[in-house]
Amino acid sequence: MLPYRDSRFIRIILILFFLVAILYGIYEAQGILYGPVINMPNETVTSHEAFTSIHGRAERITELRLNGKPISVTENGEFDEPYLLAHGSNRLILEARDARGRKTTKILDIVYIPSGTALPASPTPTATSTEES
Repeated sequence: MLPYRDSRFIRIILILFFLVAILYGIYEAQGILYGPVINMPNETVTSHEAFTSIHGRAERITELRLNGKPISVTENGEFDEPYLLAHGSNRLILEARDARGRKTTKILDIVYIPSGTALPASPTPTATSTEES
């Protein structure tokens, strides 16, 4: 049997072990510490197609809704929902909830301009001067 030695090497190994254990615990606790997250490419889009696809990724969620309607999410948190646009401006509201009831909302504005429709011409601003005597 070897005698017990209190060496510097053992202390460093123990400190590293507990440091790794604490960091791993923090990593695993992210679902409890942070709320849900919705990742989408753009928040304002112009489209010339009536049918569009709303896609992105949601993290740490139990439920995802698009304008109040539940949408399906893959195990990786990815979603892809078809949507029919109305003429003009469309506001889509994505709402995610996690297991603790916390909510995150992301708003997506899509402007639908049918192809073949010209944009209205903006009037040219004219300069007016007012002189006081």
